[in-house]
Amino acid sequence: MTGTILQRVRTGHGGDAEGKAPGRAEASETSEIDISVIVPVHNCRPYLDRCLTSLLIQRVSREIVVVDDGSTDGSADLLALYAAYHRGVIRVVRQEHSGGAGRPRNVGISHARGRYVFFCDADDYLGPEALERMLAMADRNDSDIVLGKIVGHDRRAPVSMFRESAERAPLGESAVYNSLSCFKLFRREMLERHTIRFDETLLVGEDVVFTAHAYCHAAVISVVADYDCYHLVARPDGSSIMQRTGSRDPVSWLRMIRRPIELVVGHVGPGALRDHLLRRHFRLDAFGSLGRPFLEAGEVQRKEIAAEVADMCDRWLTDGVRDRLTLIDRSRISALQDIDRLVRLAHIESAVIRRELTGLRWDGEGRLVVSGRVALSAPAQGDRPELVGGALALVLRMRHDGAGAPADLVVPVTGDCDGFTGLIDVAGLSSGVWDVHVTVECEGITRLARLGADRDGLVAQPVPRMVGGVIALPYFTRPHGNLSLDIGGHVVSVPAGVRLTRTRWTAGHRLRLDGEVTVGAGLAGAHAVRRLVWRERWSGRERHGPVTTWAGGAFATRQAVGRLGPGTWDAYLELDLGGPPARFRIEVEAERIVPPRTWWRGLVRWSARPYATAGKGRLSAVVRVGTPRAFVKRILR
Repeated sequence: MTGTILQRVRTGHGGDAEGKAPGRAEASETSEIDISVIVPVHNCRPYLDRCLTSLLIQRVSREIVVVDDGSTDGSADLLALYAAYHRGVIRVVRQEHSGGAGRPRNVGISHARGRYVFFCDADDYLGPEALERMLAMADRNDSDIVLGKIVGHDRRAPVSMFRESAERAPLGESAVYNSLSCFKLFRREMLERHTIRFDETLLVGEDVVFTAHAYCHAAVISVVADYDCYHLVARPDGSSIMQRTGSRDPVSWLRMIRRPIELVVGHVGPGALRDHLLRRHFRLDAFGSLGRPFLEAGEVQRKEIAAEVADMCDRWLTDGVRDRLTLIDRSRISALQDIDRLVRLAHIESAVIRRELTGLRWDGEGRLVVSGRVALSAPAQGDRPELVGGALALVLRMRHDGAGAPADLVVPVTGDCDGFTGLIDVAGLSSGVWDVHVTVECEGITRLARLGADRDGLVAQPVPRMVGGVIALPYFTRPHGNLSLDIGGHVVSVPAGVRLTRTRWTAGHRLRLDGEVTVGAGLAGAHAVRRLVWRERWSGRERHGPVTTWAGGAFATRQAVGRLGPGTWDAYLELDLGGPPARFRIEVEAERIVPPRTWWRGLVRWSARPYATAGKGRLSAVVRVGTPRAFVKRILR
């Protein structure tokens, strides 16, 4: 199989358009290499074909520097084969086994010649356009670091920084610092100028230290979020360092994380930026160790964890960092000397929120009535305390929040955990998609979870409803089945119908249409109708016309058919339902269609034939123009 893959890449199958092995011509004919891809290898034989092939098909000028860290599983022989097939593109450096990825990556940097460096682990792989897209982003913005979207395969992948692409992502006003893996594009000159290297004494976290140091010196950071660039793969045998049991020992992790914190403090002056960066380490690293890892630890280790976190707080916790923390983390700070309280907080944070949707309906005033029940269940580690839920509320959060997005809307409820009811006034919601959550308070800590996936079998999706001139569509998401509200018809198809009651010709060869519009289970308001749209089926040309409306969903419109021009035209009615304009084909029964009409304009013969399409019976019209020349040609044929 290896020979087949190598032959396909070498002969151009999966390579560049000229049929050359991807990158061979670039490396030999171009004096400047854009990207040096560094791949540390130690006993990765089953994964090398996929990894190296994904690198060879990248359409950029690049070199692949593979550092074999003392492999004993046949990886060295396979690498020699690849290097022989791809001279000038793949270079293999061999060394004694060092035990971690830090030293081979540093050796790779010392051999790199590209403007940029990209690190790829041997058991992972790249999307076919990954380096091309990331390099284009870097060149457009003169970037020092480019983050490409990471997707996980049986491994967790970061999400917050990949919600949208960014030409320039401010370090202090974005989520890029949440991602401290080294699977990024780094400007090599920046690494050399500031002597940014991996800590070779660390088996775990060496990339965290490296990437934090690089962030401190990066003037421009960019994000490619609209393409799956890096595929993070879990080994089925669990043999990678990060998959091994105990690889994330909380005490060792806390001691390691001091190094990137010291780098931040050493390179970034006091103020909002430093507080933003330190918040990441406190929230995800320090206080993250006081969550589920704290419950899994023994009594002695719990004291060690608490002592490490307390020392970190004494050294680096500023008021600015504290203000950026969640309520539960601020509670932990005050409980660092109370192990029992820390355990209790960990149970509350790790508790499973068991919630059930028991009722969903419209009331008589256009409000959505949501009923359910909720309970907290502590995780199985150690003694499982009873957790009693307190205050409840529904929370509506607009999806894809960003600049200018409305704040969460809190909906009070009546009842308690055994049964609550909330009334959502959809008329007060701005246009967009709102996800419905339930919050439950326990000992001053508020937990939040999506609502709807677990529901009573009798709960049905309510019909869409027009409220205040806007369509509201409650629905259950796929595949998880959570409750959301589409206000305006952004992601859910609006169940609307436009049906003609009469058609006739009027003066000026105008086609008069009379009909009615229904939206959901009721008639559309007069203000909902925007315009008539005729769209030519083959060219996509459009003609628009005004519509007269009346209460009860009735409408009338006239179209001078001659102004459409030759072609086959499909008729739509465009509605404004509070979201993006929605178009609906106009339905008509065949017997309500007026006969065709023919007329002369000078020596030109016009004809128009309205008709109902086969099957669904939708209004279309064929318009033809006959000139004397065309008439003569037809006779001569």
